[in-house]
Amino acid sequence: LGARLAPPTPSGSGGSGRGQASHLTPRGGAGVGAMSRRERGPEPGPGGAEAAAEDAEPESPDQCLSLLPWDRFSAWLHCVCVVGFDLELGQAVEVIYPPHSKLTDKEKTNICYLSFPDSNSGCLGDTQFCFRFRQSPGRKVSLCCFLDQLDKDLPVYLKKDSAYYYGYVYFRQVRDKSLKRGYFQKSLVLISKLPYVHLFRTMLKQIAPGYFEKSGAFLEAVCSDIDRWPPPVPGKVLQLPIMGLIMKLRIPTYRDKPGTTPIVQNMHQADAQISMALPTVHEVDLFRCFCPVFFHIQMLWELVLLGEPLVVMAPSPAESSETVLALVSCISPLKYCSDFRPYFTIHDSEFKEYTTRTQAPPSVILGVTNPFFAKTLQHWPHIIRIGDIKLPGEVPKQVKVKKLKNLKTLDSKPGVYTSYKPYLNKDEEIVKQLQKGVQQKRPTEAQSVILRRYFLELTESFIIPLERYVASLMPLQKCISPWKSPPQLRQFSQDDFMKTLEKAGPQLTSGLKGDWIGLYKHFLKSPNFDGWFRSRQKEMTQKLEALHLEALCNENLVFWSQEHTEVETVDLVLKLKNKLLQADREHLPVKTDTLKKLQTHINDIILALPDDLQDILLKTGT
Repeated sequence: LGARLAPPTPSGSGGSGRGQASHLTPRGGAGVGAMSRRERGPEPGPGGAEAAAEDAEPESPDQCLSLLPWDRFSAWLHCVCVVGFDLELGQAVEVIYPPHSKLTDKEKTNICYLSFPDSNSGCLGDTQFCFRFRQSPGRKVSLCCFLDQLDKDLPVYLKKDSAYYYGYVYFRQVRDKSLKRGYFQKSLVLISKLPYVHLFRTMLKQIAPGYFEKSGAFLEAVCSDIDRWPPPVPGKVLQLPIMGLIMKLRIPTYRDKPGTTPIVQNMHQADAQISMALPTVHEVDLFRCFCPVFFHIQMLWELVLLGEPLVVMAPSPAESSETVLALVSCISPLKYCSDFRPYFTIHDSEFKEYTTRTQAPPSVILGVTNPFFAKTLQHWPHIIRIGDIKLPGEVPKQVKVKKLKNLKTLDSKPGVYTSYKPYLNKDEEIVKQLQKGVQQKRPTEAQSVILRRYFLELTESFIIPLERYVASLMPLQKCISPWKSPPQLRQFSQDDFMKTLEKAGPQLTSGLKGDWIGLYKHFLKSPNFDGWFRSRQKEMTQKLEALHLEALCNENLVFWSQEHTEVETVDLVLKLKNKLLQADREHLPVKTDTLKKLQTHINDIILALPDDLQDILLKTGT
């Protein structure tokens, strides 16, 4: 995973490896030393990494044995960057580790600007936030088949998006009179394809303070630890050692019941290792994020579901990124299929594309902190303005939806600025329940659980009628003939779907009244419906291919071949071989026994043919 190149030349051979890319090597030349040590093979590191790696080994040990240096690291991270402030250059990438990691100039520029809060944020001390940016086109990432298989086992909302990277930031700004500007400003940034916000946030909390004190060699040791982690296998309890600490976690799978999180127990460590069990790898504190606008959560759910253009104006990147991530997660287990930027700046490479007034605002959620955006994005239809996120000690007052013309500056009062009229009637119960929780000082974790369950039930009530109708588009099993191509799915018809809502609509699972029909009509035009339907279409087509394979297996193919000409038999063998290749390539949901049975059929048919044809067919892959 990642653009792995040949390791740089060790420092002993003329130093060319360091000279060619000195800007990529941590100061003090630590990078070269790290690579040569990695080539010699792993050494025992802090945290008993080998034991932990063995404990959470994936199902295919052969795959792991063949992993090269940095493959394990690349399964979790693309690279680690250190961004500092240069008086002449401004923000600059000081270190990229491992040194062979590839980033284009455009990607480096985006990372530079997104790794620092806007100057108006006034973030003194330590700040954590995250951003998301586009991967430069034309650069292929070689995905290991094994890791590709892992992605297949994830819930749809946690699958990697090949076009985007996440950046997880730990920014430190403290007074330092010895520096010209009077401030020390630096960010440690983890660049990854994985949307595991809570995991990387926890990890940065553990390693960033140590890095700011010890610098290069410390970062090298951290990366060496990560390169001993087991692969990110969904559904298994993984133990990830990092600088003397063991993080225990479980990545969800698509088989998990939505809304349930299996508890990872914090077991006693025999070797006195400090261990930390993470309750989640990806979830944010929903209640804390929605607290400033929780009277409008149902309307916000509708806006996200419909893929409406939304901008979150916040005082700092921490608040903007958490709120955007909370919005995207509120329609789970549906995947939000449009673009979203937890933290967006005027320097972003997509700034012009997303702020142009020559066309309607795109389907995207932006998190911003620069006051300039209050003017630039005035034409956007839905704006959420939040103040500092802090949990209320008293019941928040009802905040009315404000008209967009009232939004003059980023200093405008917190609230939701939109002229959108929700399709569904307001659910007063959830608001009362959360208000009661505030009065009773219910822990924020418990409030978040209530809110997450509410969103889940609302989304499931909405999506179940669609799931039921789409399942009816599947041909009956009796229509599958081994001697014909698999049948096609029936076309999706909006009219036919709408007719099913009268008897089997959301009213079966939700007590909410309102214009559900209008909400569905709007949803069917949205990018979220398009993404969801394509995914279901692919699943069902693969299911049909799998059923077709099973039907072929149950036929007496040798008898058939004896009744037909050699040309027809050879044609059948080649088609069956292609079917096997397709099953492997597309990870079709076929039992291993079925594939073995089909391979046996192929071998039996070939052995019944003349010797010259046998030789040709046994050598032919396809």
